[in-house]
Amino acid sequence: MMAAPILVVDSDEKSRRRIEATLKGADYEVITAADGPAGLKLWIQHQPALILLDVHLPGLDGYQVAERIRQDETEATHLPIIMLTSDVDVEQKVRGLRSGADEFLVKPVHSAELLARMRSLVARFTPLESFVARPSLGRVVAFYGAKGGVGTTTVAINTAVTLQKGFGRRVCLVDGNLQFGDHRVFLDLGLDRQSITDVVLAPTIEADLIAQVVVRHESGVDLLLAPRVPEDADLVSAEHMQSILATLREMYDFVVVDLDTRLDDVSLAVMEASETVFMVMTADLSCLKNVRLVLEMTSRLGFEPEKVQLLLNRGDSLTGINVKSAEGALKRKINYQLPNDYRSAISALNSGTPFITTKPNSSLGRSLSAFTRDLDRSLAGGAAASPLAAAAR
Repeated sequence: MMAAPILVVDSDEKSRRRIEATLKGADYEVITAADGPAGLKLWIQHQPALILLDVHLPGLDGYQVAERIRQDETEATHLPIIMLTSDVDVEQKVRGLRSGADEFLVKPVHSAELLARMRSLVARFTPLESFVARPSLGRVVAFYGAKGGVGTTTVAINTAVTLQKGFGRRVCLVDGNLQFGDHRVFLDLGLDRQSITDVVLAPTIEADLIAQVVVRHESGVDLLLAPRVPEDADLVSAEHMQSILATLREMYDFVVVDLDTRLDDVSLAVMEASETVFMVMTADLSCLKNVRLVLEMTSRLGFEPEKVQLLLNRGDSLTGINVKSAEGALKRKINYQLPNDYRSAISALNSGTPFITTKPNSSLGRSLSAFTRDLDRSLAGGAAASPLAAAAR
């Protein structure tokens, strides 16, 4: 059965196209209209799962369109409506809610917030299956470092390699640190290799194109590398990244994204598209402060608490802050721990070979394997992950 589309009614062509790109990047089918009467016509024809409705429309304004829809529907067929405006006006918001809008957002609205609000409304009023454009075969997981130097890239690379070599999964590792990605260095690759830039500069983002751009590592993991030079990072937009991840999900069992510490539009788009975000941290005050701030932000964006998992790296380091104290400060359980094994980690970095390949039986290697086993089980339909399953043994 064809999934119900999202209807976008907005007279501003630039705004309409931006919203359409965001939604298509998140796997929604989208139909659009530029005025009120056309919007009502498409509503009758297509019975969308949700309407994004601008206030200022020719013919009939957004308030009139919402009122007309509410007059004709029953309680059992409630259609979620998110009203959009570029004006910060309390009276407009009140009028919009009275006319039947479920949400009222001020443009430009961040793509992550928009998608979170949409999903919340659709989940409330219709079955999830009715608005997902197509099933996502793969799983996207993101690794985000609460600050620089906590080992995020090392954990992401070795998790990807373990998923492929240890569990036979098809894996693509994406270097999401677009300005200063380290995968070329950490995996001993040359600067001449193609990168994500070659994908976004193409007319369309398609699986065949990505298959030509990814680099096959000797471990069997495919790599989508960061741009060769920092200035090319600006070529990659949040919409590009959403489209790329949607395509990769159809090509791989797991898409592992190593994120930059900057919380820009691209990073937030990746977090939104991910099944789980693993926040890599260490037990020090500045890191705990950053973790708390990011947790507060993801909560405001509508992320479910379990979507963001805390991974304590170098958990047995002598920092003066133990796990219990860290959990008390964050008011959150730390989900996973990895031990401090500096010798194995730095040796692997200097050799350009993942430590899970050179030192699989080290304490770090064993703990990383246990963490990855939990990840594979929880996201590939196996047994649920158990907290601290990857704690140092």
